[in-house]
Amino acid sequence: MNNRKRRPTIPLYLQILLGMAAGIIIGIIALLLHVETFVSHWIMPWGQLFIRMLQLIAIPLIFVTLVKGVVGLKDISKFSKLGTKTLLIYLCTTAIAVSFGVGAGLVVHPGDLVNKDIAAGLQETYQNVIAEKALAAEQVQGKGPLSFLNDIVPGNIIHAAGNNSNMLQVIFFAILFAVAILLISQEKAKPVIDFFDGLNDVILKMVDFIIRLAPMGVTALMAGLVTDFKGDGSIFSALGLYAVTVAVAMFVIMFLFYPLMIWLFGGKIRVKDFLRAIYPVQLFAFTTSSSAVTLPVTMKVVESELKVSKEVSSFVLPIGVTVNMDGTSCYQAIAILFIAQVLGIDLTLSQILTILFMTILSSIGTPGIPGGTYVILAMVLTSVGIPAEGLALIIGIDRPLDMLRTAVNVTGDAAVASIVDQRQK
Repeated sequence: MNNRKRRPTIPLYLQILLGMAAGIIIGIIALLLHVETFVSHWIMPWGQLFIRMLQLIAIPLIFVTLVKGVVGLKDISKFSKLGTKTLLIYLCTTAIAVSFGVGAGLVVHPGDLVNKDIAAGLQETYQNVIAEKALAAEQVQGKGPLSFLNDIVPGNIIHAAGNNSNMLQVIFFAILFAVAILLISQEKAKPVIDFFDGLNDVILKMVDFIIRLAPMGVTALMAGLVTDFKGDGSIFSALGLYAVTVAVAMFVIMFLFYPLMIWLFGGKIRVKDFLRAIYPVQLFAFTTSSSAVTLPVTMKVVESELKVSKEVSSFVLPIGVTVNMDGTSCYQAIAILFIAQVLGIDLTLSQILTILFMTILSSIGTPGIPGGTYVILAMVLTSVGIPAEGLALIIGIDRPLDMLRTAVNVTGDAAVASIVDQRQK
């Protein structure tokens, strides 16, 4: 009998933090020894490989999870009024959260703390990207007001799926495909739904494999980042302000926006009762960083403490795990703007609107698991012409922010369930 104790595994977020620290040390040593070329040729490629793997899985993930999310609304035929009301409220809260995130990123401008000379160097590094964006902006100015329809509806889905910058077209096709499944007979739809259930499990397992490589990727990316910044500490000041901006945005949504919704539309539910009841759910979500894992706790609290009917909670809350990602959406908007600011990339109004639109839609396809946001962020960055390598700036400090945004997500699910239940009575 083997009596050897299993060694305790180090949590992924600690591995990522250790990887971040190792990358910083490697970068500093490279600067001291003047071997920056070694880092760029032998270490940085491993980080770029991690980024490419995130980009690789983005389209399959968003397509499969979107189809499953829409098809999961099969009960909408039975609860058509309930389903429509739920989806509209979820989309409205997500749109408000994303708009708030964009506003926070534009007002605070955390990326401006980065040393201007360093930022100029990064801008020169990505001058080809910036030139392409400037050309694209000139082309957009000459188009009509409805030209955006060509960017949404693909002429060829295979071609659209071959380029992450065409993600809006993939999202459109996924929604159209899923709606068609809902409109055919259940007998004919079942094999397709079963196929996507299995495919979803495979895709999530692939995401799990890729996320496990995050510590290695972060080490390589941070080493390259330190050498690119020549050891300048301004990036860490910018990161600190970025983290504070995200945290403040999360608390505003959680403790001001949702209570305001309850006060306006929650009927007999008092704000203080809602906040007291939802506290254990927020704590559990903060600890696990997973809306999906927190779902049983959310349902129990919502039904027992907030007196939401089982019919409403069993319909609204599972949909919320897939569709309602207010915290994640707000965070993504701030993160994208921060990366653009650090890299010295000025976003046009149309690109900011694209970020708004894509973040709202892609929130439906964000897995309710730790680390799933990385894939979606890489996809949205690419879609607006920002190098996905910019993820290196934020991934090292993402864990506590991930915990916060998960708490926001489950709070939003509970708030919407409470409001929908009150409106059903």
